[in-house]
Amino acid sequence: MDSIFTRGPSINSRLALTLALSVMLIVIDHKFDGFSSTRVYLNSLISPIQYIANLPGVMLSASAQRLTSHQQLLSENERLTNKLLMMSERLQRFDILQSENSQLRKLLDAPVKPEMRKMVAELMAVDNNPFSQQILINKGAIDGVFPLQSVLDDRGIVGQVMEVGTTNSRVLLISDVTHAIPVRSVRNNIRFIASGSGSLDELILEHVPHSVDVKKDDLLLSSGLGQVFPEGYPVARVNSVVRDESRPFATVTAQPLARLDRLKYLLLIWPEEQNAIETPSGEQPAQEDIKLKQPEDNDQ
Repeated sequence: MDSIFTRGPSINSRLALTLALSVMLIVIDHKFDGFSSTRVYLNSLISPIQYIANLPGVMLSASAQRLTSHQQLLSENERLTNKLLMMSERLQRFDILQSENSQLRKLLDAPVKPEMRKMVAELMAVDNNPFSQQILINKGAIDGVFPLQSVLDDRGIVGQVMEVGTTNSRVLLISDVTHAIPVRSVRNNIRFIASGSGSLDELILEHVPHSVDVKKDDLLLSSGLGQVFPEGYPVARVNSVVRDESRPFATVTAQPLARLDRLKYLLLIWPEEQNAIETPSGEQPAQEDIKLKQPEDNDQ
């Protein structure tokens, strides 16, 4: 069977004719711009096809950009979360430092006589024996600490040093059942013996006759008797007075002014006589003591 392409002019003739027409159309369009309107129609006709052909690339680019943005958001969120945690930890640390700074300021403003040597100590451990009220502090013999030395906080007397090591010391609290401290009432100067009850928030006034003038909320100060605690430091406030005539003595309890259940920083004080011996005229006290005395000088 003969093909239709074998009829008519030869292939070479057709190619030559096509090339001639193409060149002629190019020359006419270049010289006379005769196909400008035709190009507009053709572009309008082909434009939807171009959009459809470009659509997969646009969708792929949008998906990649969205994925990149999502990853950036996740990374930024993780970075901000970590930064928030770090700032929260720093804020907590600042709160702790502010609280400790406030405690130290109160401690330095404790009612200690200006001529007395003093030193700040820090709590190291609490005795876990339920029948003993003792703590361990971070000052010892190399700091000049000695047995029976008075220990205070920013509110009142805490206890006395019982054992002295090289770098630490053991303190017996006034609430211990084996501890007793001579006190006097600010209201009428009547003297008592305040003994520990084994509870951090209670002292017992021993052998108080029913006729003694003692009332609730009476402030008790150290009397200075016994040569252990200096005179005039806050110890406790009378909490209750029970006069039962069937008993030989009244039952009087007092609450320690020192916060024995939340000790952190403590104040060691030296007697005036020992301070005068250890720091004679012409010598400077220890560097730590100089720093502690500076706030008092500024207040004056």
